[in-house]
Amino acid sequence: MKTNGLRLVSIALFLCLACPAFSQATQPTANLPLDYRANSAFNQGRYAIALPLLQELAADYIDQPDKLGPVEEQVRVCQKAIAAATAAHANGTDPGFTDPSTAVPIQYSLSAGRHPHVRPAAGQVLDIPIKELGNFDYDSEKGGNIPQDVINLSGCLFRTRGYMIPLDQAENISEFALVPSLFSCCFGMPPQTQHTIIVHLPPGKAVSYFPDELEVQGTLKVEEKRDEGFIVSIFDLVDVTSVKVAPQ
Repeated sequence: MKTNGLRLVSIALFLCLACPAFSQATQPTANLPLDYRANSAFNQGRYAIALPLLQELAADYIDQPDKLGPVEEQVRVCQKAIAAATAAHANGTDPGFTDPSTAVPIQYSLSAGRHPHVRPAAGQVLDIPIKELGNFDYDSEKGGNIPQDVINLSGCLFRTRGYMIPLDQAENISEFALVPSLFSCCFGMPPQTQHTIIVHLPPGKAVSYFPDELEVQGTLKVEEKRDEGFIVSIFDLVDVTSVKVAPQ
């Protein structure tokens, strides 16, 4: 996933299919490579679009186990998310997406009443959840609206918890996206770019895929990064000193 724009990580991991208006990223273009379109749709939370593309991609990778494993995991995520979203819509247990009296999607502002972040003193670690770090509205298409207090956190020591989505392969992973949840909604909306951290392991260090919650620590970098016109990330964790199972 490192090339051809596959680091598109404005990840919406639980898109309610009944309310497609919440998907804010541009729909993948048909003339782009299959792997790019499949991963872009998956990372944008367009599971109904991503599923057949990923299944086609899996067929192409049938003789490449190192590539097939991550794709098969994405297929399972799509299938589970589609089933959960369909069930939630069918039984009316998806509050936060639609006002049942008007059928109009309800939108939430993360910036309303947000508390600005305070940069920790030198040598101290900022330890907060991913969603608290990204407690602001962000334009994932145009960019340019990261709050100054968040920008000021760049370079500080940072620790948080989340779930791994590999960006290269299932074994010897040197780079992965860390997200707050695989199957839950954030404030009634799909997780946004500001709810994703790209973790870069030091040279010569690698880990295997781990499905449970992790705790990671390193140096936070805040910067808009683009690839082929897409904003691919705003949070990176570098100089990583710890990747371990999150304490219970």
